[in-house]
Amino acid sequence: MTPHDRWLLRTENTTYAVRIAGEGRWAELTAWGPHGVETGESPFAHPHRTHFITPADAAPAEYLPYGMRPFTGAELVAGRHGQDRGTWWTFDSATADGDRALRLAFTDELQGLCAVLCYETVPGTDVILRWTELSCTGDGELRLERIDSAAVTVPVTDGARLTYLTGQWSQEFTRTQLELTRGRFEMASTQGVPGHAYVPWLAVQDAAAPDGHDTPTYGVALEWSGNWHLTADAEPGGAVRIAAGRVPHEGAVRLTPGDTLTTPRLACAFSPDGLDGLARVWHRYERRLSGGRMDRTRKVLYNSWEATGFDVDAAAQLELARIAAGMGAELFVVDDGWFTGRHDEKGGLGDWHPDPANFPDGFDHFIDEVRATGMDFGLWVEPESVSPASALYAEHPDWVYRIDGRPATLVREQLLLDLGRRDVQDFVIATFDRLLGDHAISYLKWDLNRPPTERGRPGAGPAGAQDLDAGHVAGYLRVLDHLRDHHPHVTVEGCAGGGGRIEHATLARTDVMWPSDNTAPLDRLAIQFGYLHAHAPHTMSSWVTDAPGVFDPRPRSLAFRFVTAMAGVLGIGADIRTWSAEQRAEAAVWVNRYKEIRDVVHHGEVHLLGTPADATCGVQYVEHGGARIAVTAWNTGRLDGAPLVPGRPARLRLRGLDLAARYTDQQTGAVHSGAHLRHYGLPFAWTARYDAELTVLIRQ
Repeated sequence: MTPHDRWLLRTENTTYAVRIAGEGRWAELTAWGPHGVETGESPFAHPHRTHFITPADAAPAEYLPYGMRPFTGAELVAGRHGQDRGTWWTFDSATADGDRALRLAFTDELQGLCAVLCYETVPGTDVILRWTELSCTGDGELRLERIDSAAVTVPVTDGARLTYLTGQWSQEFTRTQLELTRGRFEMASTQGVPGHAYVPWLAVQDAAAPDGHDTPTYGVALEWSGNWHLTADAEPGGAVRIAAGRVPHEGAVRLTPGDTLTTPRLACAFSPDGLDGLARVWHRYERRLSGGRMDRTRKVLYNSWEATGFDVDAAAQLELARIAAGMGAELFVVDDGWFTGRHDEKGGLGDWHPDPANFPDGFDHFIDEVRATGMDFGLWVEPESVSPASALYAEHPDWVYRIDGRPATLVREQLLLDLGRRDVQDFVIATFDRLLGDHAISYLKWDLNRPPTERGRPGAGPAGAQDLDAGHVAGYLRVLDHLRDHHPHVTVEGCAGGGGRIEHATLARTDVMWPSDNTAPLDRLAIQFGYLHAHAPHTMSSWVTDAPGVFDPRPRSLAFRFVTAMAGVLGIGADIRTWSAEQRAEAAVWVNRYKEIRDVVHHGEVHLLGTPADATCGVQYVEHGGARIAVTAWNTGRLDGAPLVPGRPARLRLRGLDLAARYTDQQTGAVHSGAHLRHYGLPFAWTARYDAELTVLIRQ
């Protein structure tokens, strides 16, 4: 095998071609797209002449260090103590597993560094996983200042259209776009979690092409629960180069002789069918991440937080449980306030024992009463946090992140446990084992309501050698893996003040995620629209509440709220004690309709129909094989004026249909051809009170 050989990685529908270039100094991408794209001249081909930059700076390189690529951005910055930074490596060897996996090794013997670029296809998807393994092979310690996972180059004509997800607390997953013709775009989080402001996910299209359903679209997503960054550089010669990786809290990671650091995985995806098609690629991948749990029914839950807040007592909770069961809920979750000392935000966290004052007949008796309604039982927990007034903090003040001599910053009146410590992990695991072993609990909502601030671990050696962020991530994942392995019957919901920690490492170990604390109807619709671009509906927990709009306060019907929540995993969080008999009866109808189609919602292929900025938008779910189609539709804007003036129903043009087939509306009996639904669309005659619908179509 010569250094200039090419390797092909093949997914279900795509090919990714890599070769060694630069006289054996780097790997570069030659083609990525639908099968066959590798036949022909590479879109990155150029005369190899450069002025005032190096050839490596202009190459579509897969991964290059500072030194070899000094000007246009390097994925690795490494150096040894007392020596200049910079790495100059050469290709060493390649190991391929057919067209499924590839490992390319590069070495810098003088520096004492070996880097292995790793590639692995994911069966049944169009996703390729990439990561890098960095080994210290010399006799001196290496200091790694930048340790990205991978770089991906996308050819463009005259700039790229970048689609990314932005926001803040209660406004997560806002779909945002910009055109990048020259310069650098960057997103990052140093909050110890992916954060609310940006998602470690990016989609890239050629800006010269329309943002349509047949535009080739590339995407990346970083699998990392801690600090991260992602950059996009519009480079000379018509290409955009994407790089992503974790960000060490200490500014660098020390790698001692004989040690190997493995970067987080970067998932890379391609679809010829625009952002909508790319979303389906990510959905298939996340269904695979769920493994056997994908077949577990995600039950309709009721959560009592918005009804009772911290004021948890058995009688009020049981009243809510009986009403919820009567509406068809299958799971009752007691949120914050169930444990000792938790009367408000200032106490209790860390002391995870049911408060006898809240459950005078005993906690198990209370759970039995809930289960007697026919529902399962679940609890809210926040295992990474601790209250200064708690017994846990009094006993173990050294378990929190802190810097000697500096004041501690309280966020939501709490401190953060150093989950990178083994003893803290063991405490959290023992807490879960006790709760889940002693009580009939089948659901946990794991929350996190603060980021780390004074992030230190006094007495644990030099601060610059600790890598606290990676340690916390490893501890977090160890606890989740323990829950998976030792309590497989328990459904786990992930939450971090809403959608602050949603990425593939967490999704692989949980069952559902909480995208936002904002449950107002129009606000939530926009959040979910962005969420479904990156994540699958079976992971998207959503509640029906009475919450007013934060950013869009226009009132919407109870039906609108239900149809919005049914677009993912349906829950109810309102104070249903205040609902009228008519509202409860309507809720029961919606819950029953949801149960009939939730398998289509969670397992089907998704098409996003319009956007919440349109007067009418929807989400279409197509059952495998196409026999059933569910459409959730909403009126978000103005009406047509009928009957005062001539008007016509709004329509949503459906996709992914058999144009020659006939489809029957299960509710009305109306029959439409696939061609009609594709060409004209499904009609909705909205009124002031009729502003949302669930339509189920059965193929004849």
